[in-house]
Amino acid sequence: MTIKAILSILFFFVVYLALIASGIALTILAGYAGFKIIIAKPMFVTLMIGAGLICMGILILIFLFKFIFEKNVIDRSHLVEITREEEPMLFEFIEEIVGSVKTNFPKKVYLSSDVNASVFYDSNFWSMFLPIKKNLQIGVGLINSVSELELKAILAHEFGHFSQRSMKVGSYVYNVNRILHDMLYNNDSYNSIAQSWGSVNGYFAFFTGIAINIVQGIQWVLRQVYQVVNLNYYALSRQMEFHADAVAASVTGSEPLITSLLRLDLASHSFSKVLDYYSNKISESIATKNVYEQQTLVMNFIAGKSNLEVHNNLPLLTTDFINRYNKSKLTIENKWDTHPSIEDRIAELQKLNIEKSEENKILATCLLNNRIDLQCKFTNKLFSAVSYSGSVVYNENEKFFEEFKDEFLSGSFNEIYNHYYDNKNPDFDAFDLRTTESTGKAMKKEVNELFSNAAIDLVYNANSLVSDINILKQILSGDYRVKSFNYDGHQISTKNCSELIDKLEIDLKAIKQKILENDIEICSYFFGLANKHNKREELKKYYDIFFELDKDYDEKFEFYANVINASHFMYRTCSFDEIKRNMVLLKKEEAKLRKQIANILDSNIYRKSITTEIREAFNKYLSEEWVYFNVNQYIESELALFNRSIADYEAILSKTFFEAKKELLDYQVQLLQKHE
Repeated sequence: MTIKAILSILFFFVVYLALIASGIALTILAGYAGFKIIIAKPMFVTLMIGAGLICMGILILIFLFKFIFEKNVIDRSHLVEITREEEPMLFEFIEEIVGSVKTNFPKKVYLSSDVNASVFYDSNFWSMFLPIKKNLQIGVGLINSVSELELKAILAHEFGHFSQRSMKVGSYVYNVNRILHDMLYNNDSYNSIAQSWGSVNGYFAFFTGIAINIVQGIQWVLRQVYQVVNLNYYALSRQMEFHADAVAASVTGSEPLITSLLRLDLASHSFSKVLDYYSNKISESIATKNVYEQQTLVMNFIAGKSNLEVHNNLPLLTTDFINRYNKSKLTIENKWDTHPSIEDRIAELQKLNIEKSEENKILATCLLNNRIDLQCKFTNKLFSAVSYSGSVVYNENEKFFEEFKDEFLSGSFNEIYNHYYDNKNPDFDAFDLRTTESTGKAMKKEVNELFSNAAIDLVYNANSLVSDINILKQILSGDYRVKSFNYDGHQISTKNCSELIDKLEIDLKAIKQKILENDIEICSYFFGLANKHNKREELKKYYDIFFELDKDYDEKFEFYANVINASHFMYRTCSFDEIKRNMVLLKKEEAKLRKQIANILDSNIYRKSITTEIREAFNKYLSEEWVYFNVNQYIESELALFNRSIADYEAILSKTFFEAKKELLDYQVQLLQKHE
């Protein structure tokens, strides 16, 4: 893999040098031709043609060499360097791991706020030729989420990268990608130069247009080179991850790295949830002094709600739990992944099956000197960019947890349903009143049977089958280009896609029939309860409201999706003419969306979801036709109003739909509680 990656880098340099040689030759030829034309018959026309040819050559050379003049600034504002004097136990811990791995101590050690650890190096042009010294970055959110032994495994993985000579290849790829990115995407200043030269007169515009076409041809070549370089490097990168995992397992055994890999997604999710909570509290000037204590509260609360064991204040996750809702049997190698999947890494670690006798009890936070002070310092760093309108009030952990728990429960369905409705809606066909009338009095199953793990598996098997079939159809049509794929452990050629799709559609139909039968039983059960308490019409009303919204949601969401698709051009580099053409198409789709926004403002159904602030923003948005692009630049203030309006529109649709679904399901729980 290393050899392939190095050869692809050499391929880039050969191609790039060939492009430079061609560019220089074309510039000399254009300059010579221009000079000859001017000398042959000096007059205004020949002067303009000659100057235009020279201008064309210079523009091509500027494009080929412009990356040299670009500044490469690495943002390290999120990092805080630590020293041995500040964190003696952590440095001693790192030294022990370095000794076990037999590699070099990092040049510098940094702490960051997040749930991550990584190796990085000071990569610049000269790092391709000189030895590179690697730095270590450890997230405080990570230290807060693992045991000492698990942190040892994670850092041993990172030092496994230190020991890899193939890390040097990354320095080359980094600089190659920087050059390619600059030439493919960072062209605002170049386009400005070309536009200003082309605006001199018609002659210059003609030759500038030729230069732009040549540049586009060069970019096409570079895109192909980009694929070759990165596909080979990413393949190497995935192998380097497996190798670093093996290094970690040799130091701590396989299990500590497995348990930490399984927990990190939950730890990161919990950290984000706390930050989201305080993001919504900015207007109230509410913050916290220690975000990490609250990360632990959230992590263990979610673990408890998911029936996970919590040992020593850390949740224990399993591969079965991680994959409980992913029933897909389709595996397609993604050649653009820089890292193998967690599942693949765990499978390889289990194959190694290295056992060590160390116990996994002490929390990693014990390695920190003045843990609370450090956590408060990084919390303050996280919140330092926020501007509050009033004096900041700091939430105590108890108050935060009570509010978070209430929000969590209000945004989820009752535990009785066992996640049955998390990715599924009540079925309209099962709701058929004639069916409900005939079975409503006979409760054939108990509620725990209706929402058993077997019933949940049916739902997620159906969801996975739908996803697999859609991907296979893309492969069959050629939209997804692969030669073969793996399904249920069997390697299958693309040409056999059609047969597999037919088989899976039969399987899907059978599963959907079983789900429908269960949904009919569910309707029968709850309408039976409603009949006993004379609440049939009330329950029917909740179903009617939900199904009306269900039908309305798809139609209204389509307007939002069309506007999003029509506005994609604003997030990539386009010529001014292209922007103007796309803006016309956007305005057509936006006009339809504006009508929908006006409709939901007048609708009683959506009223509860529309805050005063959102209503004011909507009214401003609808008050006039906004211009998002003028002459040669976007108008940021008007774009901000546009983006907020479409985001609020989607949020209102989703919130109203969710609340109608929750009200229906909560009402059924009330009926059940009355019955009990």
